[in-house]
Amino acid sequence: MAVSTTDILVLTRYGRLGASSRQRFLLFEGALADSGFAPEVRPFFSDGYLADLYAGRAMRWLEIARCYARRVAVLLRRPPGEIMWLEKEALPWLPAWLDRLLLGGCTLVIDFDDGWHLRYQGHDAPWHARIMARKLERLARSADTVIVANQALMSWARNVGCARVELIPTTVDTSLYPLREEPDGPFTIGWIGTPRNATYLQLVLEPLQRLSQEGARLKVIGGNPATALPGVALEVVPWSEATEACALAACHVGIMPLAGSEWDQHKSGYKIIQYMAAGRAAVASPIGANLDILSEGETGLFAHGPDEWYATLARLRDDSEMRKRMGAAGRRRCEARFSRDVAAKQVAQVFEWARERATPHRCGGSA
Repeated sequence: MAVSTTDILVLTRYGRLGASSRQRFLLFEGALADSGFAPEVRPFFSDGYLADLYAGRAMRWLEIARCYARRVAVLLRRPPGEIMWLEKEALPWLPAWLDRLLLGGCTLVIDFDDGWHLRYQGHDAPWHARIMARKLERLARSADTVIVANQALMSWARNVGCARVELIPTTVDTSLYPLREEPDGPFTIGWIGTPRNATYLQLVLEPLQRLSQEGARLKVIGGNPATALPGVALEVVPWSEATEACALAACHVGIMPLAGSEWDQHKSGYKIIQYMAAGRAAVASPIGANLDILSEGETGLFAHGPDEWYATLARLRDDSEMRKRMGAAGRRRCEARFSRDVAAKQVAQVFEWARERATPHRCGGSA
């Protein structure tokens, strides 16, 4: 006898190249299928668009126009009342009323991984974006459920009047991070991220320079080959989903410096979770979600200014037993709180609630 399934239209911002889409949506396709759902994933931007963005190449405006046309066509063709899982917004940089018009009549779940509402409100936002300063607040209020990645976003969602908010941290599939012994050779500090975020390394340039003079090196995973950090022994390796775990295992510790801006307060600390999954101690700025993810003295250490960053990293460099102890504790913490298996249960519960909320003719079910 065939098992009845419930369709979910999954509208991500990116494909597999985008960490937010990959780790907060695509990671759960199998778990949703096991729970009786049939997710249909439709990214807005292509991986090619993101590759161009990271490489600093000129935007192909005709391709961007096609992205909008494809998204509108998907929304116009959807069956009435479908359950929809949306990453941030349906049509970036267009007014909320247009999103709400196209999303009307569905059971809507919206996911926010970072403080994307700030992109419409900051002083450096383009003028047309500031006109839509409250766009994401309006969208969030119209959703049946809002999923957020951290406590700062939880507070934001509640303050803007969202009816139902679920906190589900960004997670990893720990089975893809086999535990490996520390590498031989010089003390290696790891950083993983996109080329656009590599500017955070400037915050710790001075301590990295001092450590490099003493024989350490920095491995930047996912940076632009043109990344320049004068005075730092630097290795830049390309990011790929298939090799990121091995690249992290080739480091002794991982770092996540932040400046403390409002955007930083809403970041999700995904780097620290990856370091823990790889069994590596982390050093991070005590800001935002970092405070909830890293357990001070157990899975890593916090650092404030340049002198403290240098002293903390030098301490870990000189104490291999501390590094290994923290790395093992981090892996256990990741498995218990930030693994795909833990988050998959929460995601399934959200959509089981959505299925119950939707009337039978809205679910798109089939036997």
